[in-house]
Amino acid sequence: MAEPRQITSVPRLPRRDREGHKGHYGRVLVVGGSRGMPGAVALAANAALRGGAGLVSFAAPEPVQLAIAGLCPCATSYPLPCESGELAPQAMRAVREAADECDVVAVGPGLGIGGPQEALVRAALEFRAPLVLDADALNNLARTPDWWAKRRTAAVLTPHPGEFARLTGRTVADIQNDRPEAAYDAACAWARPGDGPLVVVLKGAGTVVTDGESFYINETGNPGMATGGAGDVLTGLTAALMGQGLPPFAAACLAAWAHGRAGDLAAAALGEASVTAADLLDHLPAAMREAVE
Repeated sequence: MAEPRQITSVPRLPRRDREGHKGHYGRVLVVGGSRGMPGAVALAANAALRGGAGLVSFAAPEPVQLAIAGLCPCATSYPLPCESGELAPQAMRAVREAADECDVVAVGPGLGIGGPQEALVRAALEFRAPLVLDADALNNLARTPDWWAKRRTAAVLTPHPGEFARLTGRTVADIQNDRPEAAYDAACAWARPGDGPLVVVLKGAGTVVTDGESFYINETGNPGMATGGAGDVLTGLTAALMGQGLPPFAAACLAAWAHGRAGDLAAAALGEASVTAADLLDHLPAAMREAVE
């Protein structure tokens, strides 16, 4: 097996055409949400908007859809039918129809774990649009044997070490002992020629991004970003950059950099102990300004 090539600089977004319109900059769909975690979808959707996506929508269980909509007024939404507190079978069709209208689909923030959610994530592996899989999408994948063999589209997976351990069967200590090697081995094992690229983003101090051929170790970010919802922001940002035409690996590298840069700006303004995921959203515009050619 060839040695992976280390990337030491991230790509930049091209400047926008003066004649551009919202249809030129990507349509992103975020799928997730539950009664206990409505904010996760809102963070991801708002991050996609701050990351430059032209159009953002979300699909969430009907009981929480309006609450989420109030948190992200610039996104449109799809209510997913529920029965007895669980996603109904019709929800799968609604998500698929919404996904068919989008350029990138991000699945997982606040989704929850269970049979209906697992079926939804399995179905997403066969969507036309490229995927960003995070949070409970990954936890449901871990319950699906040989999930990588079911993938039919490009995908970026963004696990933290605990989620990565569940996906790989390795211990967190083993993963943390050599993070680049762990991410690279998984990207190689899960890749399937002909089904589009698969990128692993192993989050944490020195986030590792790899597609099994190249790898990047991010140097932005700080301990203040160890806060609930920060990963949801990265999910939406990654999807937005993919929607604007960056290949999955390049989008993941730039997203990791800009996410960490926003965290550094937030920590400088507020102090590391006080940074929240919402603060990352507030500082993303300044980080994105630096991310443009």
